[in-house]
Order: sequence, then C-alpha cells, then structure tokens
Amino acid sequence: MPITFDHTRIRVSNLEKSIDWYCKTCGFEVLKRTDKSPSGNQLAHLQIPGSSHKLELTYSPDYEVKFPEDLVHTCIRVDDIIEYCDMLEGLDLKIDLWPENWREKFVDGNKMAFITDPDGYEVEILEHSY
Repeated sequence: MPITFDHTRIRVSNLEKSIDWYCKTCGFEVLKRTDKSPSGNQLAHLQIPGSSHKLELTYSPDYEVKFPEDLVHTCIRVDDIIEYCDMLEGLDLKIDLWPENWREKFVDGNKMAFITDPDGYEVEILEHSY
C-alpha cells in the first residue's frame, strides 16, 4: 500500500494576509478555500505548481497564533537563489542569510536563506542541486 505526504497545516492570524504573502513571495497558488470547516475554521489550501505537497492555512477568530521561536518552518527550493533573493528584496522582504557576503560565497558554497511569514513562521529557501 503506497503512502504519500499530502499537506502541512499551520494556523494563521489573518487568512487573507497569509494567502497574499505565500502567493507573492513563495509562488503558491490557491487550490481550494473553505469558509467553514466541520470544526468552524476558515481554510485555504495552497500549492506550488509542480509540487504534490500542499500548505493548509487555518484561521479561527478565537485562536491566538503563538508558538516558540524556531519551532516550525517550511522549505521551498528555487533554481537560482540569488535571483530569487533579489526578487524578494524587491518586495522589501527581510532575508536572513548566512554567511556574510553571501552573493560571493554562494558561488561555490551552501545556498540557503530564510524569510519569515506574517505570523513568524520561517520559510527556508534552498537552491536546487542538479
């Protein structure tokens, strides 16, 4: 019996703001929205074209989004991390990168960066290695 990994759910404090952020910065598209789930939440299922894994954003007005720093992160892969980070900087996003002088060191080194969504969840950015 085959098993697949379908989706990851995170709670958000503002569904519209989170949908907008994930679509503009990470290339997600909205697959489906639900105004009221059986448990009373508003849901948005997002997916990056070409990926089978989905991100489920869950909003409930009576739930305060709080979690310890660095507890949860998602990860996306891009073809050219420098080009992608240039695009993010054009959106005035703060990018957490290491090492210093990353543009020069990324030529041969580890290519990794992080951005933070409106609720404080980190999104790791890795470059595809072919």
